[in-house]
Amino acid sequence: MAAMPAKLRADLHFRQCLGLAAGVSVIALAAIVIFLLTQALPIFSQVSLKDFLFNTEWYPTDDPPVFGIGALIVGSLTCALVTTVIAVPFGVLTACAIHAGMSKTLKKVVKPLIELMAALPSVVIGFIGMLILAPWLQDTFGIATGLNLMNASIMLAFMCIPTIASISEDALRNVPGGIREASLALGATRWETLCKVELRWAMGGIATAVMLGISRVIGETMVVLMVAGGAAIIPESIFDPVRPMTSSIAAEMAEAAVGDAHYYALYATGLVLFLITFVFNLCAWYAARRFGLGNKK
Repeated sequence: MAAMPAKLRADLHFRQCLGLAAGVSVIALAAIVIFLLTQALPIFSQVSLKDFLFNTEWYPTDDPPVFGIGALIVGSLTCALVTTVIAVPFGVLTACAIHAGMSKTLKKVVKPLIELMAALPSVVIGFIGMLILAPWLQDTFGIATGLNLMNASIMLAFMCIPTIASISEDALRNVPGGIREASLALGATRWETLCKVELRWAMGGIATAVMLGISRVIGETMVVLMVAGGAAIIPESIFDPVRPMTSSIAAEMAEAAVGDAHYYALYATGLVLFLITFVFNLCAWYAARRFGLGNKK
């Protein structure tokens, strides 16, 4: 039997390394899920799944304790919703401006700066929300506190706009040049081509960018812990304080005794948060395949 050529052998080793890396990632994810399940399921011997998910009262120190994360789920989802309303227009418009409104020289400066914004520590963004935005909101709108849903949403939007803008610009840049040139040749202006051709073609990538940005928002801890207000209530206004699931876990985990019902309830909250984030990432995968014209045969 002839020996395998060196080039094919190197290619085989490379494929095996890639398979090993993928396998390690899958095993790590499975281990995380199993650990969450083992730590979360014991709480359901004391409280029903329905009460845990839909009860809006969270009093872990009462006797008996009350574990209902309905208000925490609503807090996380409302933060994500308001953040989406703020971040998506700014992120997509920023991507359009970089793609169609700037020279190549300016693009080389602006895009790295925007991507650098994503590297800002969340605690720094939280301090900006506490020391600058909170007093401004309180004075401008005459509200009791500036630490509320609006403050958290603005700061979270500031965090995810760089992700949305960068990935969306990449999607626009990957639109086939022939399609762009055909639109211009038919008499469309540059902005008509952008709005009616390029944005539609890149919609899958833009949807993916939005979903990834919002997934980060749902999983963010430090910003919401510092500026969301920390009240486990269902908000009736964008100026009401809220308490997302992440901030509840971060604030209380150090106080929960290992093996206590409070401890298991926090892990169950983390499991719910994991499932919500998984759904958002699944939506991003579906959007990339469904809405992008470039993915259609």
